[in-house]
Parts: sequence; C-alpha cells; structure tokens
Amino acid sequence: MNFRRQSLFAMLSACALAAEPGVFAAAPASGAVSNRSVGPVNPASPVGPVSQPGPAAAGAPPAAAVDNSGPAYGPELQGFNYPGPVEQYDFTSQGVALHMAYMDIKPEHANGRTAVLLHGKSFCAATWDATIRRLSDAGYRVIAPDQIGFCKSSKPEHYQYSFQQLARNTHALLESLGVSNATIIGHSTGGMLAIRYALMYPHQTQQLVLVNPIGLEDWKAKGVPSLSVDQWYGRELKTTADSIRRYEQATYYAGQWRADFEPWVQMLAGMYRGPGKQIVAWNSALLYDMIYTQPVVYELGHLSMPTLLLIGQKDTTAIGKDAAPPEVRAKLGHYPELGKAAAKTIPHATLVEFAELGHAPQMQDPQAFHKALLDGLAAVPANR
Repeated sequence: MNFRRQSLFAMLSACALAAEPGVFAAAPASGAVSNRSVGPVNPASPVGPVSQPGPAAAGAPPAAAVDNSGPAYGPELQGFNYPGPVEQYDFTSQGVALHMAYMDIKPEHANGRTAVLLHGKSFCAATWDATIRRLSDAGYRVIAPDQIGFCKSSKPEHYQYSFQQLARNTHALLESLGVSNATIIGHSTGGMLAIRYALMYPHQTQQLVLVNPIGLEDWKAKGVPSLSVDQWYGRELKTTADSIRRYEQATYYAGQWRADFEPWVQMLAGMYRGPGKQIVAWNSALLYDMIYTQPVVYELGHLSMPTLLLIGQKDTTAIGKDAAPPEVRAKLGHYPELGKAAAKTIPHATLVEFAELGHAPQMQDPQAFHKALLDGLAAVPANR
C-alpha cells in the first residue's frame, strides 16, 4: 500500500468520522504481549445513535428489497456487542503491534476439553453464539477468536497474510491461555485455517471439525481467473447490506431467509458504513488473495487426527466464482461431491451430511447441527 493510499484512508476516515460521531476509531494496539479484557458485553445487537435495520430485518425476502440502511460500526466493530466478554491478546507480528480479540468461555461443569472456534470470511466470533452456548453447556471450555484482519481484531495497513501466519497467531493465543491440546472447529474460511493449524500442530490438535470448509477444491486450478488485490479492493468497497443479504440467502441458506440471519448482515455492513470502510475493505482484499492463492486440498491426506466433516449439501460457495466463465462456474462448489471426496482422502474422517442445508448449517438448523457436533465430539476420548 503506497503513501497516497494511506493518505486517502486518513482523509476519507476523517470525513466519515465527522459524519458519524457515534462511531469511534480503533484504539492503537500495544506492542507488549499480554491478554487484556475489555469487560463483559451483552448479546449481539446494534447500539448507539444509529438508524435501525430496514424491512428485511423483519423477515421480508431480501431479493424483493433494496435496503442498505442500518447501524454504522467502527473498523474493529466498535459498537457491535458480542455474546460474551471480549478480551484482547496483544502481540507483535511482522514488526507490527497487533491485537486479537477473543472470547474465552469457561463451563460451569468442565469435561476437561477445550474447543477452539474459527470463523469464516463473512463471519466473526460472535456468529458462533449458539455453538458457544451448546458446547459450554456440555462442559467444553470454548475459545472463539477474531482473526487478524477481521471483526474486532487489528486491521493492519501492511501484513503478509497466510494461513500459516494466522495459525501461528492462533497457536500463540492458545499458549498464552495455557491451552496445549484442543479440538479445532473451523467453518468456511475458518475450515481452511483449521486444516492448516492441524497440519502444523498435529500433536496439539485432539480432534478436527470442518463445517462446510471452503478450500476442498483448488479454484485457480479449475480455471477461476486471478484478481489483483486492487481489483478485490474495488469490489469490497461496493459492499452493502443488500449485496451481503442477497449473497447469503442464495449461498449460505439455500434460498431461505429468516429474521435471525439479519443481525449478521448488519454486523458486516456496519463496518462498511463506518469511518473505517477503506481499511476494512483493504484487509478483506488481502484476505481474499490469501484464500485464492493458498490451497489446502492437496494436503488433506496428511491429517492424522480424527476429523469430523459436517457438510450442508446445498452449499455452492466458491471463491471468485462470479468472475469465472460459465463453463468454469458450472464445475465449482459442488459440496455433495467435495465432502465425499474429502472424507475419502482424510485418513480418520467421519462425514455427516445435511441434505437441506447450505453453507452455514450451524445457523440454519442449530438443533440438527449441534446434535451432530456433540455426538461427533463425544466419539473421541477426552484423553486422546
């Protein structure tokens, strides 16, 4: 990123901040390695002097509505409440002082196991809300971080994103919390990260759970054209609540829409309405480039731990699919095939399929999903 772009960020952020006095810019991160709490918060909901979501929030089909009104949040989701206390892990990476937000929920009756929840590209730690509660009730300690570049964590202007780097960051967080062995649960892009983490730290991964992970195919090898970071950036700057809502309805929820999906639309869209829109979009562009250029599918056979695949069969997610020619697009995102192929390749895999669910089964049918998850976790001994 050159000096002119940095100056543009500063100028546009200042203008946006003047227009949105209820949203605050990110606090600078400390260079010290430490964990600090920012105090308890309430379940996710918009706060502050902002307008309320439009008709789609009441459950109206989003395809029939073009409504981009709603709350504005800071570049680190300032103003958006999480379902548990948010703490910060301060550390230095690539010469930059960063902080990783996370929730660490300790159960009332511990079963001795820790579950780490890794969110997807269009998700945050907060979107694991129902899963956190179910796992905690079952005795699991639950740690749910926001990765660098996402949600309540730092969004650096310069960072060499890689799944290896994000895995190292996550491992350092867990070490700081005294966690040496954990069940790693990854959804969507978090699934790619979970795979990389398990490959790098196999003896500290008790069990791997992949929830509709992307990366079960190599989009570049299948013919999806490359987009530059600048092209991704331009696309991300156009993000609106309506564009998010339409995409999620078609891809995540198999054409369904409910009012309880809307807060997560507003969570993402709010960062693009706020003063940090440019730095949010820039980090998102860097992350898309990471996802496209760093496949994990070729290494699935090296996973050595018990692996649970939870796959919504109506998922059609594929990075860059909309930029691909029709003949390529037709070959992408076939999760019934991708799930079976992954289960065949991963040595100790168990596949659970959800016939009527899409990309986010944990949100679309929490009851069915959590039963399958808890059953799958219980099948692995606690002392493995």
